[in-house]
Amino acid sequence: MLYIFSGLPGTGKSTLSSALARKLQATYLRVDVVEQAMQAAGTWVDGPAGYIVCYAVASQNIRLGLDVIADTVNPIQETRQAWRNVAESLETPFLEIEVICSDEREHRHRVETLAADIPGFVLPTWEKVRNRQYDVWDRDHIIIDTAHQSVAESLMTLYEHLDRERSKLS
Repeated sequence: MLYIFSGLPGTGKSTLSSALARKLQATYLRVDVVEQAMQAAGTWVDGPAGYIVCYAVASQNIRLGLDVIADTVNPIQETRQAWRNVAESLETPFLEIEVICSDEREHRHRVETLAADIPGFVLPTWEKVRNRQYDVWDRDHIIIDTAHQSVAESLMTLYEHLDRERSKLS
């Protein structure tokens, strides 16, 4: 199974996706880690390279029979379709999960108080998050709204959605 997480910085996407990876003992791919490593190696060029690396690593791990958790902003239709293509090309089921924080004040507070957990990684400002291109979804997907919920409550909501969706796939 490929679990495709999407959402702006500060919504709780990495918290939820990494918790799911631990629970499932799945491969966890976070594009921020890939892009920061590329930058540290002197190979970073602004663009889709980090995503392309993640697609390839996800494909390899799915071929090995592992579940994969993809943690990316996934802001545009093209990246969303590219993730679906990874799964479909390997005839693997996938679930798309968008993590949002519908309370703008809470979202801003989270962004402004985030601590970097990747050495050398520069976190985006609230202005950059707010002004980032983020396309409206054009298909059904799971939405987890983390506003006014604890991490435990958001995880419970996520697990309930996943149980329902996985049972549909069986």
